[in-house]
Amino acid sequence: MLGSKIGRRLDTPARYLIHFIFRGKVSPFTFTSLGLLLNAGAAVIFVIGDLRWGGVLILIAGIFDILDGAAARTLGKVSQFGGFLDSVIDRYSDMFLLIGLTLRYSMEGNTLLVALTLAVSLGTILVPYTRARAENFIPRCNVGLMERPERIILLAAGALFNLMTAVLWLLAILTHLTAIQRIYHTWKESRQGEVDR
Repeated sequence: MLGSKIGRRLDTPARYLIHFIFRGKVSPFTFTSLGLLLNAGAAVIFVIGDLRWGGVLILIAGIFDILDGAAARTLGKVSQFGGFLDSVIDRYSDMFLLIGLTLRYSMEGNTLLVALTLAVSLGTILVPYTRARAENFIPRCNVGLMERPERIILLAAGALFNLMTAVLWLLAILTHLTAIQRIYHTWKESRQGEVDR
């Protein structure tokens, strides 16, 4: 939801960054790669350090993640493969963060939070998977609340404000609810398509 609302509104500031700060010598993949590295760093901090610093890195990585699409449009480098690669790297970033939390809670011996983080991991995988599979035979399947920007903001907030347990419960419920919404939407749209024939 947030991603679709922000959309092209960041193209103007991205154009300024690219042309005046980076002098046009930066590629969208640079932003994507920096986001991945920062999320990997946040995961390491989750395992061995203060969660708040991990939250700071997540927010900075989120900025780069937003800028990569805007940069692609600004530089005229939008491509199907670029979109595919960005999506794959987003999945790596998501799982790095959740693996970091899982390892932390495992080292603390907190079985409940390990199980909760694993439930969030499953939901996090299912949200984009259900959309990707659905859009093989219906035009769009972007229903549901818990898309990637919302998940990242919640994880960052949980880390920054020491609310990670509450955030994990929220994510565990809402990611699976989003997946179920997408399953239902796909079923309804596919049935409508069959009736229209």
